[in-house]
Amino acid sequence: MSTIFHLRSALSTTMLRALSRTPAAYFRNGRRFQHSVTAPVVKETGLYGFDHLKTAKGFQRMVDDAIERSNELVNYIAGMPSAPEIVKAMDEISDTVCTVIDSAEFCRHTHPDRDYVTEASKASLRLNEYLHYLNSNPSIYNAIIRAEQNHHLLTEEGLRAACHLRIDLEKGGIHLNPEKLDRVNQLNIDILQLCREFNENIITDPGHVDIFPASRIPKRLHHLTKPICRPSSLAPKTSMGVGLGPNPKERGLRLMTEPNTLCSILQLASDTEVRKLAYIAGNSAPHGNLAVLDKLLSARHELSEVLGYKTYSEFALKGNMASSPEIVLSFLHDMSKMVRPKAEEEFKKILDFKRGRTGQSVEDLKPWDEAYFTRMMKSSAHNLDYSVVASYFSLALCIEGLKVLAESLFGVKFHEIPLCPGESWHPDVLKLSLHHPDEGDLGYLYLDLKSRKGKHPICAHFAIKGGRKISDTDYQIPIVALVCNFSGSNFQSVRLHHSDVETLFHEFGHALHSLLSRTDYQHFSGTRVALDFAETPSNLLEYYAWDYRFLSTFSKHYSTGDPIPENLVKSLLDAKNMFAAIELQRQVFYALVDQTLHTLQPSSFKDSISIVADLKREHTCWKCIEGTYWHARFSHLVSYGAGYYSYLYARCFAATIWQKTLQEDPLSPAAGSALRSKFLQHGGAKDPAIILNDLVGDGVIRNHNGGIIPDISGLGEELKLFN
Repeated sequence: MSTIFHLRSALSTTMLRALSRTPAAYFRNGRRFQHSVTAPVVKETGLYGFDHLKTAKGFQRMVDDAIERSNELVNYIAGMPSAPEIVKAMDEISDTVCTVIDSAEFCRHTHPDRDYVTEASKASLRLNEYLHYLNSNPSIYNAIIRAEQNHHLLTEEGLRAACHLRIDLEKGGIHLNPEKLDRVNQLNIDILQLCREFNENIITDPGHVDIFPASRIPKRLHHLTKPICRPSSLAPKTSMGVGLGPNPKERGLRLMTEPNTLCSILQLASDTEVRKLAYIAGNSAPHGNLAVLDKLLSARHELSEVLGYKTYSEFALKGNMASSPEIVLSFLHDMSKMVRPKAEEEFKKILDFKRGRTGQSVEDLKPWDEAYFTRMMKSSAHNLDYSVVASYFSLALCIEGLKVLAESLFGVKFHEIPLCPGESWHPDVLKLSLHHPDEGDLGYLYLDLKSRKGKHPICAHFAIKGGRKISDTDYQIPIVALVCNFSGSNFQSVRLHHSDVETLFHEFGHALHSLLSRTDYQHFSGTRVALDFAETPSNLLEYYAWDYRFLSTFSKHYSTGDPIPENLVKSLLDAKNMFAAIELQRQVFYALVDQTLHTLQPSSFKDSISIVADLKREHTCWKCIEGTYWHARFSHLVSYGAGYYSYLYARCFAATIWQKTLQEDPLSPAAGSALRSKFLQHGGAKDPAIILNDLVGDGVIRNHNGGIIPDISGLGEELKLFN
């Protein structure tokens, strides 16, 4: 699963967003961060086009300027201008602060220079501390309440912005007494630091396992390992007590069990013991995150209690389509029941296949069997050679596919444009402009898609600058980035596994949401929507990775130039569907883990390992292996706390949208126009329920106990979960 990186809501401690300007007359010292794409062409600029970022220390200058400008705007708001000007000024604060924080977060995850990463971390923490001052300022809160009271002076979007800003301030504790507000601010600082520690531990402690002899690991996987040796006295003896082999040292290989390497080993290593050792090592690291997670859950629960909520889940879900933990759990339990019969059928097929391959009457499947045998079953049933599949998906051609999709659906073109000196952070980075023949440039997209040493191993969409209306004739266009970790010695040599193609299109869905939205306020730009709606465009675009009609427009063999065969795409799709129920069941389980950990009261809380094990036994076909704790590197517990169910909401929404608007003709300009005008252009400025009903009509959602649940029948039919 991917991640959307931006601060999701406005003027709460770690979630600040917005976008408009105060009246021009107020701009006495209104410095803005000059960006090369909107400023006059210059020979040299700084990172991401910001002049301050010619050096790493420039982050501190950006922070200074952001705080100075925000303080001016706070003083302006305290004077109680008109309702529209209050909302604009608060958005201006948000735009100013979040431009720096978003740039810093992006830098932290991608920049190869440790000085930049260190300064970006300092800048982010410093501005997050400044946000506590904003959250504690009663003049801001009083002003936004007044703006809401004068709602007749606001546009529909302006009133929605005012309402959201007030709620976000209240979730930051603005309405509490000073002692409680101080505690909320301290807890938010603690939570931010614990989240960082959790994610950093995943990188620094991926786990490892040493395999002897080296021949036990297939040669095609040796590039994922590090050669090691051990004294021959430690090697296994024969029955006569003689050491194996004449060498005084035995050669072996060390596997670092970070997720990508672990995935390859579990799929391709025929040695059962190697897979078992790798699985246990990879799912038992980082051990330190168990304590970090306990502290994080405790801090989040205390935060929610101080703010007047029973649980963190109840706090986090306020403002989402699913408005309570009860609604989320009802949805997840319904999904679990729906998928169970088909998942059990698939599980039995894997077990029978294993028995046939091993010639043994094994009683059960182990978790390290799944990837190995399902890959083998897919290859056998559909005559799939995955190396052949990858030969049709060079990275360069896949980027052309993104361009084809955007032009066919929306009538827009991506153009590669040169980066100014100082703008880029690595030679592999590309920059694209999105252009409409009538509307001009709509936004800018950085692509940082190749893996490299020291790069954070994520696939994510980053906002750098949100779109916003500056005046009747001037619009601040969005700037975003897509980050992936595709392997290859150079850009031209990168060929993607089909799962990577799907990931690329998923992230591109987020980018299009950001680039095509045209909201008055940055607070609602692009993916700044209710969390359980945010993943819908990305899940929708995954369908294109499986549609031959679209793939045939760009997918060609890297050496012969032959187009991808239709029967190969059909085989891929058939193979995907072979174990779709088990995969869906896994996602339901992940969501239940996230929701349960953030819903339990401390008095009833046992250790997280036991909770996860119980949920796995109840909601999956797989047994939990004693001593493992995979959730210690489940980073979505940090980034999507109590919100992982959003992926399942999005899958349901996307299935219905695809079936009703795009399945018949996935490149239809008429369908694309509807998708843009009724959905993408609104960002978060419209209620998600209204957007969905406008786009696909009744039936896509249903009301349930004061909240909204997606219709699951479309996804169920797609995956053939019903008899």
